[in-house]
Amino acid sequence: MSAIEKPEWLKNPWKQNPWFESVAVAQERARKRLPAPVYGALVAGSERGQTVGDNQAAFAEIGLAPHVAGQQAERSMATEVLGHQISLPVLLSPTGVQAVHPDGEVAVARAAASRGTLMGLSNFASKSVEEVTATGATTFFQMYWTGNRDVVVQRMRRAHDAGAVGLIATLDWSFSMGRDWGSPEIPEKVDLATMVRMAPKVVTKPRWLWQFGRTGQIPDLTAPNLTPPGGEAPTFFGAYYEWMTTPPPSWDDVAWMREQWSQISGGKPFVLKGVCRIDDALRARDAGAAAISVSNHGGNNLDGTPATIRLVKPIADAVGSDLEVVMDGGIRRGSDVVKAVALGARAVMIGRAYLWGLAANGEQGVGNVLDVLRSGIDSALMGLGVSSIQEVTPEHLLVPEGFHRSAGGTRPAGVAGARHASEA
Repeated sequence: MSAIEKPEWLKNPWKQNPWFESVAVAQERARKRLPAPVYGALVAGSERGQTVGDNQAAFAEIGLAPHVAGQQAERSMATEVLGHQISLPVLLSPTGVQAVHPDGEVAVARAAASRGTLMGLSNFASKSVEEVTATGATTFFQMYWTGNRDVVVQRMRRAHDAGAVGLIATLDWSFSMGRDWGSPEIPEKVDLATMVRMAPKVVTKPRWLWQFGRTGQIPDLTAPNLTPPGGEAPTFFGAYYEWMTTPPPSWDDVAWMREQWSQISGGKPFVLKGVCRIDDALRARDAGAAAISVSNHGGNNLDGTPATIRLVKPIADAVGSDLEVVMDGGIRRGSDVVKAVALGARAVMIGRAYLWGLAANGEQGVGNVLDVLRSGIDSALMGLGVSSIQEVTPEHLLVPEGFHRSAGGTRPAGVAGARHASEA
């Protein structure tokens, strides 16, 4: 186990306390605490919800093959991602507008720092990059392709000047609209008229209201990291409109983005998030990315995209050692993390899981989620009889035939640099 001090719930898991024993419990507490529209925005998903459902269900199809004796007394889950040593292979994914708690992304950053891992900060965040990096958290700044090139460069410079150690470009959004279960109302801004209109839904959650009321704040629905020089932060929907109306990027734009960031930052890592195809992974490599995130935007994007755990091994095999591979989507347990690493991911990123922790109990709730995953990883490593997360391989798993999904061609590991057939 890590040298980090055990929380009370780990010392006595059955003792009644404010902490929760699983991500599912964190989700349920968030549901009870948040107004229905706010909770609905966290659940999200798109269209019929096929992808968001498969992201979780696919993990349950993979079994583990434990040993009955010979387990290791000491186990390590420490690893390195993009040159940074972290205490467990779990990163906090960038998510937009974390106004489910007054401290928002600042609370998340503090939890990441205290648990020895990295966080991603969205340019749609409710807190500024300066506030977040001031916590001391190792922060990767995430950007969408939005605005013209001058605007993109200005935002990169601001992130670098604030202390961001890497850039994550998220480019997979297709603006899928409509959910079969209905979409929650998200107001343009929180003003008096909005508060009166939404009062019947909010007044039923007095603890959430009191949490904001005691700070003198109201939920902030602006995007401060998109503030133009000398201007005001746009509303979330103003920022969203800019994003929707910006022509989508080409692979030349991706290479340009990576080059601009390299020049501004002195060569700090550039990560491309949203990769679901082998040919896109290879193009990301050719564009100069240091890493990719195998991601379907948590099921919030193009419904019908397979679960990312089904995609990660074919992509990791194809890129070999050319790129670091992380993945996100559906992580709820430490054993899920171990499965992803065994199939070729360097680490995973979590989103909804820590947002539920944030909503339920602020910074402590985010830390609680990381501790739950840490405990689950350790249990899996013990059962599998390994002493390190570095030792897990597909041989430790029971993967059903036909589980993996591969799009954009196939290529065996270790054939770096060869031109891919789909590019011919």
